[in-house]
Amino acid sequence: MERRDFLSDIAFYSAVSVGVPNMWRVTTRPKLADYPFTLGVASGDPTPTGAVIWTRLAPKPLDPDGGLEGQRIVTAWQVAEDEQFTKVVRQGNVTTAPELSNTAHVDVTGLQSDRWYFYRFSAGDAMSPIGRLRTTPAAGAATPLRFGFASCQHYEQGYYTAYEHLAKESRLELIVHLGDYIYEYGPTDGRVRRYGSAEVRTVDQYRARYAQTKADPLLQAAHAAAPWVVTWDDHEVDNNYAASVGELGMESDEQMRIRRAAGYQAWWEHMPVRVPRVRSWGDLNITRRIEWGATASFHVLDTRQYRSDQACGDGNQNVPCGDWNSSERTLLGTAQEQWLDAGLEASRARWQVLANQVRVAPFDERAGADVRVHMDAWSGYPAALDRLMTSVANRAPNRTVALTGDIHSSWVNELRTQFHRPEGKAIGAEFVGTSISSGGDGSDAFPNWNDNTRAENPQCIWHNGRRGYVICDVGTDQWKASYRVVPVVSRPGGEVNTAAEFIVQNGRPGVTKV
Repeated sequence: MERRDFLSDIAFYSAVSVGVPNMWRVTTRPKLADYPFTLGVASGDPTPTGAVIWTRLAPKPLDPDGGLEGQRIVTAWQVAEDEQFTKVVRQGNVTTAPELSNTAHVDVTGLQSDRWYFYRFSAGDAMSPIGRLRTTPAAGAATPLRFGFASCQHYEQGYYTAYEHLAKESRLELIVHLGDYIYEYGPTDGRVRRYGSAEVRTVDQYRARYAQTKADPLLQAAHAAAPWVVTWDDHEVDNNYAASVGELGMESDEQMRIRRAAGYQAWWEHMPVRVPRVRSWGDLNITRRIEWGATASFHVLDTRQYRSDQACGDGNQNVPCGDWNSSERTLLGTAQEQWLDAGLEASRARWQVLANQVRVAPFDERAGADVRVHMDAWSGYPAALDRLMTSVANRAPNRTVALTGDIHSSWVNELRTQFHRPEGKAIGAEFVGTSISSGGDGSDAFPNWNDNTRAENPQCIWHNGRRGYVICDVGTDQWKASYRVVPVVSRPGGEVNTAAEFIVQNGRPGVTKV
């Protein structure tokens, strides 16, 4: 080869391969050890003109490289008006890379608002399952919404029976997941299923944990049924971590940031989210808004990355103690508090929805003069809770609903200007959803839920300790929450029933049981 021809070829490949390292290794004919779409498909973060569609190529999903041996694979995608794909409206190619676990995130645009579509991927001769995609109504459209929300799906502690029923719910248009999608723990003997590795800390270990979780066919069915809006909680990194402080407090700040970066990267890789990548995975910002026309504005929160460390050693503590009530302590961080305040102020949507991880309304576990609350929830950050309630009272009173997960039980609470004081006024509602499987079968009653503690906590209206999810029917004037309960997750095939239903009227205080 002439030297000038060699340099010309190098210049050509450098030009066409910007953003795609090792362009000459990209292939449209991958070598696949097995079917590559073992983790299914998903869509998420819908807009009036599109949504993100996702898949991961992983013929051997528990292997560090998914069994692809470093291949960069051109993966085709299609969006159609019909399930037979005779009316394809958008299509294209995306190259998956091993650096990002061979995942595909396609931000589809150019669709019509308030419509259902179907999507799929293909790689080589393999075709993915088909998923359903729903665009949101146009801005200003007062379109009703029917959605479900869920959280906490410890793989070892139960089967994903709730997802089987959630995927079959009629007219389901959106699913909101409030965190604890995976658990970082190592395996424990005697549980109904078993993790494949010790406690996860590296990016490859987090990837394998997501792969084991997402291989569940019932979870895949729920992802394929409707678009998801996803946030994280603690177990995507480390139980009860706060910013760069780990559960046990033994890691250095640097060690914890490295672990957090690994967990955040694996989360981004496996979720159908419109969250831009950043210079450092350890600083991934996931706060965002999803609008459902003029009916609802979802403020997706992060109550882990920016919080102050839990007061008084974490856990359940008698208060006051330590710096528990310091005005400097925060759960959201200053920037996110300001972002939420501005969003509540600006939004004209009928309902303001907080996609939130930890319980907002405090629960005093002690009858009498002593007050004992959970340090990891909003009750462990009373000054931050006061700021949040003041913002809701001033900007969106009696049209704000908090959606909460984390505590593996169902609760219905009033949001009040001042908790534990007779003069506190109802300014919103909180629907706390139970877990999908975490905690096993559970029970009907919380151990400290009795006549005395109910009297101590007038903001707490209802409780149930079984597994399941919540279905919300949201109109311009009324919000109905139906608690769907699965009594048994320790074996497959459990039934689902409605334990209770509640209604909130827009502009009126209080929550009413149907």
